[in-house]
Amino acid sequence: MAEILTPMDIDEETGERSNNHYQRPNKGKNVVVTDTKATPWVEKYRPLSLADVAAHRDIVDTIDRLTSENRLPHLLLYGPPGTGKTSTILAVARKLYGAQYHNMILELNASDDRGIDVVRQQIQDFASTHSISFGAKSSVKLVLLDEADAMTKDAQFALRRVIEKYTRNARFALICNHVNKIIPALQSRCTRFRFAPLEPVHVTERLKHVIEAERLDVTDSGLAALVRLSNGDMRKALNILQSTHMASQQITEEAVYLCTGNPMPKDIEQITYWLLNESFVESFKRVLEMKTRKGLALVDIVREVTMFVFNIKMPSDVRVQLINDLADIEYRLSFGCNDKLQLGSLISTFTGARSALVAAAK
Repeated sequence: MAEILTPMDIDEETGERSNNHYQRPNKGKNVVVTDTKATPWVEKYRPLSLADVAAHRDIVDTIDRLTSENRLPHLLLYGPPGTGKTSTILAVARKLYGAQYHNMILELNASDDRGIDVVRQQIQDFASTHSISFGAKSSVKLVLLDEADAMTKDAQFALRRVIEKYTRNARFALICNHVNKIIPALQSRCTRFRFAPLEPVHVTERLKHVIEAERLDVTDSGLAALVRLSNGDMRKALNILQSTHMASQQITEEAVYLCTGNPMPKDIEQITYWLLNESFVESFKRVLEMKTRKGLALVDIVREVTMFVFNIKMPSDVRVQLINDLADIEYRLSFGCNDKLQLGSLISTFTGARSALVAAAK
């Protein structure tokens, strides 16, 4: 069979076929062949089925059972970013509708206009019409409202009645980071599931799968650094892995920290030693020199030093006061206060804690 080329496959200057983008007939459908190397790994390795979701097996198994029994309720999935909320509901849609799921769901994100007019027109029009069977398992359509906490209060109030009125035709899935921004009336109409930050073991398993698929050279310390910096956010972990791979052939702990701009653990240990042992003037000079030489942000130093303080043995009252003072410094930094003044405040805080430790030892 002769190959069919479209105009976009012909180079305008040379008249020859372009290798970057071409289409071939396949059982009556055009399959677009694209370069998978350009695909972000976050999308490339997004779970396609409920079995592929990295964690939260209790939640996923519950939703899977409800889907299989055709008893899916309205859902409210909430929790920190990168914990699998959107991936889970998209996997549910694929299971319900198969290849035709694009025709059976209405997906609205925070980037879309989701004011009261959209609820009254677009969402209501989609939910009110009966679905035509495309050979899917269920004829009930799905309305997916991602970043629902960004919806206006008026839109949320208008959505209450739409959810109740069109339950026979559609199910609503609300996804958000902050459940307290969803009005109680909407929360009561949905079954709530909280997606907590992922456990390190689950992040490690998924990263190992990607590392093996991409044939990457990752050291054990580099993998541990990826898990540590992700803080239970799978999306963040994959983005750091991909950006570090583009910057360095071998992904080591140092390469990961250099790529993200976070202070190295050994640097934090050194800074904490200076804060607890050196004089005010000496500490100020050394920390400022390291901060300038390595391009560290003071807010990152404060956060890492705070976590390091938890591992130091000291009386509880001294630790409480120290953590409280460090929290105040971070709060002031978030408002753009002068870095040098706050560095002085950081050192004076530790000087006071050191005096309290000496007094407690006596």
